Amino acid sequence: MNRKTLVLPAVAGLLAPLLAACGGAEEGGAIVVGTTDQFIATADAPAPLDPAFAYDTGAWNILRQTVQTLMHVPRDSGEPVPEAAQTCGFSDKASESYRCKLRAGLTFADGTPITAEDVKFSIERVLKIKSDNGTAALLSNIDTVETKGADEVVFHLKTPDATFPYKLSTPVAGILSKDKYEAGKLRDGFDVDGSGPYTMKAELDGDKATRFVFTKNPAYKGDITLRNDKVELRAYADAGTMGKALESDDIDMMARSLSRKQVKDLTETPKDGIEVVEVPGLEIRYLGFNTKAPAVQEKAVRQAMAAVVDRGALVNRVYGTTAEPLYSLIPSSITGHATPFFDTYGEPDQDRAAKLLKDAGVETPVKLTLNYTTDHYGAETAEEFDALKKQLVGSELFDVTLQGAEWSTFRTAQKRGDYAVYGLGWFPDYPDPDNYIAPFLDSDNFLNTPYVNKVVRDKLIPSSRRQADRTAAGPVFNQIQKIVAEDVPVLPLWQGKQYVAARDDLNGVEYALNTSSDLLLWELGRGTA
Repeated sequence: MNRKTLVLPAVAGLLAPLLAACGGAEEGGAIVVGTTDQFIATADAPAPLDPAFAYDTGAWNILRQTVQTLMHVPRDSGEPVPEAAQTCGFSDKASESYRCKLRAGLTFADGTPITAEDVKFSIERVLKIKSDNGTAALLSNIDTVETKGADEVVFHLKTPDATFPYKLSTPVAGILSKDKYEAGKLRDGFDVDGSGPYTMKAELDGDKATRFVFTKNPAYKGDITLRNDKVELRAYADAGTMGKALESDDIDMMARSLSRKQVKDLTETPKDGIEVVEVPGLEIRYLGFNTKAPAVQEKAVRQAMAAVVDRGALVNRVYGTTAEPLYSLIPSSITGHATPFFDTYGEPDQDRAAKLLKDAGVETPVKLTLNYTTDHYGAETAEEFDALKKQLVGSELFDVTLQGAEWSTFRTAQKRGDYAVYGLGWFPDYPDPDNYIAPFLDSDNFLNTPYVNKVVRDKLIPSSRRQADRTAAGPVFNQIQKIVAEDVPVLPLWQGKQYVAARDDLNGVEYALNTSSDLLLWELGRGTA
């Protein structure tokens, strides 16, 4: 997202109920898609599919199929277009008042009519609940929501925001029914009710959802055209097991997420009946810092790490051609991309790092614990952090310990501030530079970081949002990125590519995963396109 994080689990016992099911031709002709995303309800996160809480790519990919939004980003990842709305647009030149008119005849899947009051209820519910997962931050610039009759809603914003149409296209802005969702309380479990293109039934194994069956919603009215009647999403413990399911024709496609080895094997030694498609991706990985933690409170420690880390060597060792070094929070191909970390620190330089620490009076070696999630981003994560440890220890400036934890434990501890240094990934909520800046540096941010730069938060971010022409906001984003490179509240590492593998009788594969890693299951069909 932030949205949003990618969930890649290693769930023991997950496959037993799945492998017992038949292959891709079963489930009434359902197209079967494999994923390594984890879907689990825990004491700390009992409502993983509530739009007021959900803020990871896996959960959003369930919600996008089932909960309708006023706007949506089309398959080409261009500017948002109306979805549940018939029309939407700013009604003032300052981009502070956004008006939408609903499509005629909209209903929830159970037949209940949708009105502007449902939209108002859904948005205000998110802001009222304000979960600690960072979801509400996407809508925090809303001052008031006004309804005009049964089919018109007006959003009055606190400050101008040209990115607001993108925010209305995210699941956090999903339209919900008062009959199914309480105004001030999250909805626990895996039930989802909406007006999206599909209805959904989840199969559970204890506190985990192991598969989701999406069936075409006959009541759906919106901008999306479905090319199938039913899709099943199956969760697998790891990419290797998911790959075997594809080879044995148990599934039709695996989308999230192929390992480096799988990409290499499938491209260099193609398997009969299986095709691999590279699709544009905007994923980034980075180290985050609790800037109040004693180990990294001194800015020079974070700067020294930035001066030592060799991104090129890291990518070559662990990810090969499936990733590339990143020297900014904003990846290449996004407006505002620059290379401030390279401009500031250059090539890895142990002597420069040593001087930074010495000038700040920091004793070496600096003791650090690098925290990472063991089941969230794939098998390569442990290898990546081992490589980072070797680089830092090799400089003789750091004494590093590695600590891995399952995502359900890791994310809770990270938000609580337990970790001084931690590794996270980011998949954009929408393809705009704002979504690589605000989730880390704005109020109520995704990281729950103690780092605050008032110039960035109060002046530069609002200034960037005034620019309807997003290229015109480039200089402001460059200024923000220079501040990030100086203060190092986060340390960008690399940006990744995306790959999809599918049986060759499936079409629409190239459209089924967009740049933000959103699954567009309605794009899939069988036979000749």
